[in-house]
Amino acid sequence: MSVSYKKISQIIGPLIFLQNNHNAQYGEIVKIVMDNGEERNGEVIKIDEEVILIEVFEDTKGLSSVNSEVRFTNETFKLKLSKDMLGGTFNSLGKPIDIKTRKILKSDIIQELSRDINSTPINPYARDYPTEVIQTGISGIDGLFTLVRGQKLPIFSGQGLSHNELAAQIVSQAKVLTEEPFLIIFCGIGVIQDQAISFIDRFKESGNIQNIISFINFADDPVMERLMIPHVALTASEFFAFDKEMHVLVVLIDMTNYAEALRELSLSKEEIPSRKGYPGHIYTDFARIYERTGLIKGKKGSVTQIPILTMPNDDITHPIPDTSGYITDGQLVLSRDLEKKEIYPPLEVLASISRLMKDSIGQNTTREDHADLSSQLIASYSKALDIRDLASIVGEDSLDPNQKRLLEFSDVFEKKFLNQKGIENRDFTTTLNLGWEIASMLSKSQLTRIKTKFIEKYYQ
Repeated sequence: MSVSYKKISQIIGPLIFLQNNHNAQYGEIVKIVMDNGEERNGEVIKIDEEVILIEVFEDTKGLSSVNSEVRFTNETFKLKLSKDMLGGTFNSLGKPIDIKTRKILKSDIIQELSRDINSTPINPYARDYPTEVIQTGISGIDGLFTLVRGQKLPIFSGQGLSHNELAAQIVSQAKVLTEEPFLIIFCGIGVIQDQAISFIDRFKESGNIQNIISFINFADDPVMERLMIPHVALTASEFFAFDKEMHVLVVLIDMTNYAEALRELSLSKEEIPSRKGYPGHIYTDFARIYERTGLIKGKKGSVTQIPILTMPNDDITHPIPDTSGYITDGQLVLSRDLEKKEIYPPLEVLASISRLMKDSIGQNTTREDHADLSSQLIASYSKALDIRDLASIVGEDSLDPNQKRLLEFSDVFEKKFLNQKGIENRDFTTTLNLGWEIASMLSKSQLTRIKTKFIEKYYQ
């Protein structure tokens, strides 16, 4: 039997406070019905002995303590799931929408099942170790920091950098190297409408839209919907991965907007703030999202995540990237200096890492020389950057021949290997061959990280 409250104790921002007179459940969905018949939705986000705290999905404008009735449904929010979702665009609540008008479409999906969006992370004992790769078509990622099925590999960017273009390119180009079914779920968190339209148009141009599901939360949508949409997208990914046995890549952009919504809600709840005003439980909230990634023993599918976040003031020690780095399996960092040089994608090589790459690349997946070549390229580039600093002090004429080779190597490495067009799709073979072309600018004696047999086979 549903319970209803005729009186609201207090309304603060998107929050409704009720005097606790029954056993409500955390995450329970409520209906707020006004005198004029208008209905809004909310969710129980906090319960104590005296108060039930509800966040309204829509805004609280027009609500008062006397003109509204709050009805408890005894149910949590459940997402409708179906293979009909393939190629579709949905809002934060999983409703199909027209991206240009933002209106909910009348034709809903044919539901196969519904599932609570607050799923539990995968049991560590049930996890399988990732060993297969995903090709993004981007040399800087595929060649140096390979993405692995079941990995969570965030991209740390900054305001104004080309992370939107990079996200669109990954979604348009990513593929697995086997014949297994592959799906990409794009989740836009707090994006403006022009950006959202641009993303969807790019996906359509790629010719791969039938293998992409998009969930869009707009910048002016309510805070509660911003906090829900990653869980909605990941619930869909788990359905397709573990029920439909597909390999799923989830791209989340921008996790900074999620964190800002979390801070706004926390301040409304009058919680004690932690670093930079963010709640102390931000690590837990991020982990609830990131840990819904991986492979399960006995299941054929997988969920892989690329969360993209913008670092406030380009500060990698800020709570958002700092917390993400603790939970995830590496990071890709974008460089403002390379962006100024018009290098795309502006990947900051020395600050990036893929911790699962070493066990997944090689003869059976990418190519036998991959590990040695990527190690050599990174090591040589690191030395070259030191020589750049030295040359700026003593001048290039003071450098020895090997140092001059490294200096030339670094310029070509940035302009030919890291840099590529936004619609350029390079496979692993193309990327590795290009890597050897650039590595061959160095003398064989400088290739200290590559086995002799590979130098003899691939050195140009």
